[in-house]
Amino acid sequence: MQETSCDAQEKEMPSNIKPDRVLDCTGLYCPEPVLRTRIELDNMVVGEVLQTLGDDPAAEEDIKSLVKRIGHELFELSREDDVLRFLIRKIK
Repeated sequence: MQETSCDAQEKEMPSNIKPDRVLDCTGLYCPEPVLRTRIELDNMVVGEVLQTLGDDPAAEEDIKSLVKRIGHELFELSREDDVLRFLIRKIK
């Protein structure tokens, strides 16, 4: 797994899918989680999976909109306590 900036760390996911990259944006607020997610996706190859973690309440709608707008797949969104977990597959 490639670690990235934004306090990247490996996290286990309940669905047994291991992301190719993990972006931990907890403690960051709009627009940082969206911008960093976009930058990370831009640097990935098609088929890779990004896990983004964040606790900004605005991140849920912002990241969902970003993924839809740029044409990738958000195939899991979950919340554990106050932390949102997004699993995004780069499609194109």
